[in-house]
Amino acid sequence: MNKTARFLSVAAVAAFTAFGAHADEADSSQFALKFETNRTRAEVAAEAATVAQTRSIEPAGSRVVTYTSTADRAAVRAQAAEALRTGKIPSGEFSAM
Repeated sequence: MNKTARFLSVAAVAAFTAFGAHADEADSSQFALKFETNRTRAEVAAEAATVAQTRSIEPAGSRVVTYTSTADRAAVRAQAAEALRTGKIPSGEFSAM
């Protein structure tokens, strides 16, 4: 039993040692990409600014429609007050019994 425990402990130490030998930097430098380019920083910034200006703020696939009202705010409030007074718009609490 003593030999088995010693063998398992030596095997565990060897496994941990072998695992540590394959470790790399903590900053994931093995995944860093190297790029060679001939464009300047100003050219890239100018292109990015052009793309941002031509970009739509509407999400892709949405059907957002903008509407510009020609109604006067006071006229709309007066119509709402008239509809409330004549009973076309319910007011107060509603209890369904």
